[in-house]
Amino acid sequence: MEFCKKCKQEVSSQDNFCQYCGNLINKKTNEYNREVLNSIIGFYTIIICYIGLSSVIYLTYPENIITEIIVETIFIGIVLVFCAYNLNEMISLSKIPQINLRFFTKLLPLTILFSYLIYFGIGGLNELLFFEDSLNLIYQYTYTGYPLFWSIIFIAIIPPIFEELAFRGYLFNQLSKIISIELTIIATAILFALVHLSFISIIWIFPFGLFLGYLRNKYNSLWIPMLIHFVHNSIVLMTDYYYYHKEITEII
Repeated sequence: MEFCKKCKQEVSSQDNFCQYCGNLINKKTNEYNREVLNSIIGFYTIIICYIGLSSVIYLTYPENIITEIIVETIFIGIVLVFCAYNLNEMISLSKIPQINLRFFTKLLPLTILFSYLIYFGIGGLNELLFFEDSLNLIYQYTYTGYPLFWSIIFIAIIPPIFEELAFRGYLFNQLSKIISIELTIIATAILFALVHLSFISIIWIFPFGLFLGYLRNKYNSLWIPMLIHFVHNSIVLMTDYYYYHKEITEII
């Protein structure tokens, strides 16, 4: 299966020109597709290796803020290196899009509603299937003495920026060169869900990834997916903080 690099429509390898847009079909299409596919596989393999390495580091040096900073810095570095490889296309995604105000006023409330549904729905499902409460994110950083500050940095700020650069940025750009936009949105959502390494999380992360991919394609910008990702993570985090603060107050 081959696609025109200009209009992304499926074309025959025997054609000299795209029947949809008239674009000259590169005779080295197969070689080009192979290079793109290799870059995708290479990136995702490195991300998987990073996840494995970070797990070992966390087990070796638990509850250490320096460890946390180093691990996050490695992830940021990996993403930035691959984005630099795809610099021109990444720059084009940095433009601030024109937003339909009516659409946006619907988008934010829906995101907030979705976040609460996920928070309480997944929490209930976790109790039903595994007979345990969901992990409160704030408790991961109580050892620092400033749990809210560090959880905001590592949960509300870094993931929305760099996960979007990775999945709706670099991977989306590369995949859209060899498959249709629709398949690209689906593929990036699947890859996004899989790296979270949680069966329960996949239930909501996959559709969330589809939605973020749709927004990235609709606006041809990463700002909206980053904003929605930030709002979602912040709501989950602040809800956890509410329950954390409530528990601490009751103990006192």
